[in-house]
Amino acid sequence: MREVTFAEDASRVRTGIAPRATAALRNLAVGLIRQAGGADIAAATDHCRSRTDHALRLLGLEA
Repeated sequence: MREVTFAEDASRVRTGIAPRATAALRNLAVGLIRQAGGADIAAATDHCRSRTDHALRLLGLEA
């Protein structure tokens, strides 16, 4: 699922701890979306990209 939604195969992050860190951030995003009740991760990700105020609210922060 992460491979398709976040285009992991196309990622150019390959050295040091960066691949592990980006994977951790992607896992965090998926976990937050699921915790908020989102079933369609791709749709929720697209929504959060276009509505950063909603993404901040999901993190417990206000815009």
